[in-house]
Amino acid sequence: MDTITKTEVLFSKSCKDLGEIQIRPFDLENDILKLYAWVTRPYAKYWGMQGYTLAQFEEEYKKTESQEHHHICIGVLNDDPIFLMEYYSPNNDSIADHYEVLPGDTGMHILVAPAEKKISKFTWNVFTTVMDFLFSNPKTKRIVVEPDVMNQKIHVLNTKAGFRYQKEIQLPHKKAHIALCTRMDYENAIQNSH
Repeated sequence: MDTITKTEVLFSKSCKDLGEIQIRPFDLENDILKLYAWVTRPYAKYWGMQGYTLAQFEEEYKKTESQEHHHICIGVLNDDPIFLMEYYSPNNDSIADHYEVLPGDTGMHILVAPAEKKISKFTWNVFTTVMDFLFSNPKTKRIVVEPDVMNQKIHVLNTKAGFRYQKEIQLPHKKAHIALCTRMDYENAIQNSH
């Protein structure tokens, strides 16, 4: 993959009544404090970093950033970071022990910034922007997620976006569901959501 600059826009999408959401690479130096403030709040408990110190959090993200098959991105609206998104090759992750990885599978994690004020369909716009970004790569055939079984909010979003839940699995840090979404499942779900 070509070297990308931290300010490069990887993807952008215009969302009705919201504006243009852009996805750019994670910038450890400039993003770390804001992200740390997100992941240590109660709403982000499923991210699994509630008890981390800033140094531990930074170390974890340095390690993640150095992995060739794992990418960290920030979603931005009006120059403000609004979500953290990671995508990765399931073949190079412990998730591969729990389902049959196929060529074109892409793993995804998402954390939306804490709401400062309620904006209609905000999270749905963020979620579909991430899905559109991942499926903009013609090599991506399916997206795989492994949300915590207790995380009801993400199950609602996943189902609305066309993810099909496969089974429950036990990961080292959580009991999770494996859910898969093909390009066609997503396109059908988007048509049905209007």
